[in-house]
Amino acid sequence: MGIQDALLLSLIRETPFQPATSWWRAVELAVVIRRGLPGGTGLDLGCGDGKLMRILLEAIGASPALIGVDLDPLETRDASASGVYRRVHTVPGDRIPEPDASFDFAFSNSVLEHIDDIEPVVAEVARLLRPGGVFLFTVPSDGFHDCLAGPLFPWSNRQDYLEAIDRRCAHRRYWSESQWRECLRRHALETVRAEPYLSLPEVRRWETLSRFTAGLLFGLVGGKMQPIEIQRALRLRKRALRLPNRMAALLARAVSGGIDADPSLRFGCLLVEARRRS
Repeated sequence: MGIQDALLLSLIRETPFQPATSWWRAVELAVVIRRGLPGGTGLDLGCGDGKLMRILLEAIGASPALIGVDLDPLETRDASASGVYRRVHTVPGDRIPEPDASFDFAFSNSVLEHIDDIEPVVAEVARLLRPGGVFLFTVPSDGFHDCLAGPLFPWSNRQDYLEAIDRRCAHRRYWSESQWRECLRRHALETVRAEPYLSLPEVRRWETLSRFTAGLLFGLVGGKMQPIEIQRALRLRKRALRLPNRMAALLARAVSGGIDADPSLRFGCLLVEARRRS
């Protein structure tokens, strides 16, 4: 079994109620693993409930010293109980109560696109990193919208469809590599790598899965609740909720089957690695 397949199986076993997100994260974490998670003391910016980091660490066989940060107190409650982190802070990303230059790396997985005012958060990461420290993050990129197939019905307006997806996903930006490079440079962070991932067929697999899961539920509540709120209302986000291995394997095969290579080499996301200047 390849690393991406193994990740997908783990993610679906842990969160069977969100197959579309599990698919996206499996592709994403495989890219992170190929790059390699930096060593030393790390900051997990937007740690959520800690499940994703635990799955990542289990896949790479590492146990770095980690501090988690998230704004959602229900998520940080579970992250604190996960055993993954030494400390977990329930604070905004621009006000992290840790000393200057106290981290060897900062990691953020599909979080920065949700933050309204990104500059103070990047500045805070730069403050916390030691000289030469690494900021590694994943984000949807400027190619994301172009990779989407669009609405099911030909008479539907594509722009309305894209805006509805952005509202449901709470995406605030789709920056290009050059836009991230400029933002990072303003805060003494030099981009050393930017790798595209989530090809057009992979984006469209996510789109199809989410259309009939989170997208359907989002529509049923009239867009008045975010997917995480719907999951909580349905009591799906219990830490003990797991799918049996055989059922998880069947669902993982259904989710990932029949993905073809993309001859156009179009991608919807970016992995960015930057280093703190001395």
